[in-house]
Amino acid sequence: LSAEFESGEPDLYLEAFSKSDCKSWIVALREANSEGLQKRIRHLQQLIMEIQGSEPADSLGREITQAAGAVMIPKLPNVEFSLACRELAAPARERKPNAVVQIAVTNTQEQSLTTYTSTEIVEGTRDPLFLTGVTFPPEYPICEETRVKLTVYDVKDKSQETSCCLFYKTHPKIIFCLLQRSFLGSTTFSVGELLKSKEQQLTLSLRTSDGTNTVGTVVVSRFRMGEIEDGEVDQIATDAQGQKCTLVCESASHGTTNDKAGSPLMNAVFKNPVCKVYRFQTVDNKWMLVREQMAECTLSFNIPKQLITLYIQEDMRRIQELKDLGDLSPHWENLRKEVISHYGQMISSYQETLTEMSKLTGSSFKPSCSKADKYLEFIPINLHTQRMQVSCPRKTDAAYDVITVGAPAAHFQGFKNGGLQRLLSRFEAEKKNFSTTYQCIYYSPENTAKAKEVLTSISLLQPLISSRADQLLQAAQQHCTSSLKEALKTLSDKTEQFVHALKDELVKNALLALYTARPGYVNKRHSAVCNNVDGSESPPKQDRPPPLKRQDSIPHHSEYDEEEVWVNVAKSLNCIIAMVDRLQEHENNNQDATAEPSLADVITSHTTGDWQEQLYPLVVTLKDCVTEVVDRARKSMTFVLLQEAACSIPQGLLLKQRRDVVFSQALTALACGFVMRLYAGLKDKGFLQQLHLVGLIAQFESLLSTYSEEIGMLEDMEVGISDLQRVTFKITEAKSEDPSDLQPVVSGRRDYYTVEVPLPHEIFEALPNEIKEGKPLQVYPVLFNIGINQQQTLAERFGDISLQERINQKNFEILDSYYKLLSEKVPLQYLPCFQTQTDLKELLETLQQNILTKKRKNVEILWLAGTICRRLNGIRFTSCKSAKDRTSMSVTLEQCALLRDEHELNKDYFIRALDCMRSRHTQGDVSQWDDPEAGSVADNKPTSRNFYPVALLLVSSHLLVVWLILSLALLLAKYHRHTQGDVSQWDDPEAGSVADNKPTSRHFYPVALLLVSSHLLVVWLILSLVFLLAKYQ
Repeated sequence: LSAEFESGEPDLYLEAFSKSDCKSWIVALREANSEGLQKRIRHLQQLIMEIQGSEPADSLGREITQAAGAVMIPKLPNVEFSLACRELAAPARERKPNAVVQIAVTNTQEQSLTTYTSTEIVEGTRDPLFLTGVTFPPEYPICEETRVKLTVYDVKDKSQETSCCLFYKTHPKIIFCLLQRSFLGSTTFSVGELLKSKEQQLTLSLRTSDGTNTVGTVVVSRFRMGEIEDGEVDQIATDAQGQKCTLVCESASHGTTNDKAGSPLMNAVFKNPVCKVYRFQTVDNKWMLVREQMAECTLSFNIPKQLITLYIQEDMRRIQELKDLGDLSPHWENLRKEVISHYGQMISSYQETLTEMSKLTGSSFKPSCSKADKYLEFIPINLHTQRMQVSCPRKTDAAYDVITVGAPAAHFQGFKNGGLQRLLSRFEAEKKNFSTTYQCIYYSPENTAKAKEVLTSISLLQPLISSRADQLLQAAQQHCTSSLKEALKTLSDKTEQFVHALKDELVKNALLALYTARPGYVNKRHSAVCNNVDGSESPPKQDRPPPLKRQDSIPHHSEYDEEEVWVNVAKSLNCIIAMVDRLQEHENNNQDATAEPSLADVITSHTTGDWQEQLYPLVVTLKDCVTEVVDRARKSMTFVLLQEAACSIPQGLLLKQRRDVVFSQALTALACGFVMRLYAGLKDKGFLQQLHLVGLIAQFESLLSTYSEEIGMLEDMEVGISDLQRVTFKITEAKSEDPSDLQPVVSGRRDYYTVEVPLPHEIFEALPNEIKEGKPLQVYPVLFNIGINQQQTLAERFGDISLQERINQKNFEILDSYYKLLSEKVPLQYLPCFQTQTDLKELLETLQQNILTKKRKNVEILWLAGTICRRLNGIRFTSCKSAKDRTSMSVTLEQCALLRDEHELNKDYFIRALDCMRSRHTQGDVSQWDDPEAGSVADNKPTSRNFYPVALLLVSSHLLVVWLILSLALLLAKYHRHTQGDVSQWDDPEAGSVADNKPTSRHFYPVALLLVSSHLLVVWLILSLVFLLAKYQ
């Protein structure tokens, strides 16, 4: 047994004589750690204070227990502050400093200094006002004694900025920058000094490293978002861009109680938040406060694990159903064994994946470097939630959410042959050939889907019919006429649904197909094959061989009729209805003292307790008939799926596995977005009404290009997002407020999934009755894609973008249909209000026009789709290949656009706000957005190797010129030599004619060579251009 210490001390190795000793050591060590002891001490202190009814505290406000002598450190509020410097020393006479402040935290216990974050760079001023503030979330380990060190640097060359990541226990994703910089000065202060300051502000002197000289001052001003009441303001006079203005930091509370960061409900699903806070100036010279929070989601691993378990259970049920088919002919028996074998291989693969996933600990997301990991292929890439909260003077606070996730795609399986959309289309086209090879009946995708629908329906309806029949008997036992009538009505409804689900020609034809596949079946008419799906028989032919060579379609039921089986269910129900009518009639006759005895009196001339005895045999008969019908229908539909699986081995099962992978990633992202949107709207009555009457729109914004491998990713994503239409949500009441009881639960099968979202009792009781009763909540997923990188440039010039155009057009139709449905059922005044009051119908028309317009990299489509989604109370998702570079550029640009359009961000601060949010220009491959106000984007400076084609192209052009000159000189020399050769005199001076100096064919060799070389040059130029563009990818 080895014990590792986070402090860096040498590992400790312990030897145990048995497993039980080893386990006891592990338990003892876990109980002995400082965190566990502190928790126990705090719990005991709390019990003591509850008994004594007192809360003694020391001078620092810390609660003290005299008996134990321990100190309880109170939980601090959110510590957030802004920074500004004044009168910084100039590094040189002719240059003002480019200031940046690095913030570090001193660990009071270990006396170690940890770099925490840094501000943006403010160039060319001695009085910089930093827009990026500092925030310590509640879970960050600080106390009043914690000291914060501020170090001011002068950045010499901002273009040489490089990124560096710090990884430590509480915030593994904090990123700061290492710059070519020079030290100006530093200062320190304690958190307690800032909290106890009356003005909530500290003015500190910056000193050099030896502490002798002062090089300026730094002003630390605390943000009090959510703590100011009745319009209290905190005014700080600062010098910003040469003019005096007033910093107004006023705020109301953020969101709802359950939606606040750090609430138990949010902490159950969202983990490890990373926060940033900014202050930006509005058009009226006031200041708005903006908080960004990015968090991981526990569903990244939770939902895929549940789905894989459901996949395994479904496939195991399918194997059992295949085994329950009974005896089959040798041909079908061999096919059944082969299908069962492939299902077994898939189950083993899924079980292995589930085992490996169960071993994973640590972060709650999959990084992009693991996207091709076999055991992580079901997990979405870089799934995070991004929330921007805005507080403006004298305005209601607002919050904007977006889910960032890598495009749902099967990276491990690769994209050599395309993605799901292309593979499925190709597979359906080749399926008939497979049916010939395996001598199967070809079923269309519609028939296969119908078979799965029938299996789902009978699985759901059979237990419902049984439970309704039991309720009928219970009502009869209670001798309650109204309850008896109500129970009979529900039983009739469910039974009619059951019969209707089985009244399909596919079920009857499948029963005949199964009948003909039995070992003892003999085809007397030699016409077991029907040539069309409708079931018309082919005329018998004398030369047709008796063995079954091929079945192209569904056979017709002529010898084998199951009509009697379905009729028995209806007859049994009619008997029950007749008996209930007689019982009710008898009850009415008993109440009428003057009524004559009737036939009903004779039938029911027993005690009132005999109602149940009279209904019981009829109910048993109904249950038996339903059971028999279910057994036959299940076998027939299973036989349909057996033939479908046999025709698709092995490619079909591989496609199913790929589809499972993509769907798992898509569903995980959707569940994360739904939970976040639900938590944000729990107190919005309009939103809740929209949720249960219509459902929510889920808009996926994709930035993938239609070039190279990303075409396959987009094809995978298209199918994955489309499959989300089979998902519904339900709100349930949680058993407790324990985080494990607040996790969403997935149920169902591949054709239909339900995600149950538990809520605590108090919150659940405040919901509308329709939601509390378990009404399925619909989600309408839509996908819009616009490629924005250099690969898309190649696709638009040399490739094909029809996939992108088709996706956008198809999903616009879904979005437009949702808007029409919403307009019919929900008053539009329930939708959220925005500063820009553009009509939704007008926005949809503009979106349609942009989709139909042929324009390169038309990002207007994405902006319009995102705006419409927010207006419709929808869920926003942004994706690219790995949810990093392009995604972050899109999200930050959208946030700044929202601040400009909805919160009156000063246009002079737009670019500065954009740079602050991006912190460090994103490394990678992002092209310019077609928005003049978008500001700067990533510095995509190519390396020296990217200029090799340019240099080669320049050299080749010079060589061409030399070649042309030499070729021309050679040609002229040939002509000159010929004219100065054997013919040296004129034939007739007066005639003026000369000898015929016609050049021979060899004289044209240079000309031909010149023409060939010119064509080769054209080819070389094209190849060089393509090579150059590829280098920039």
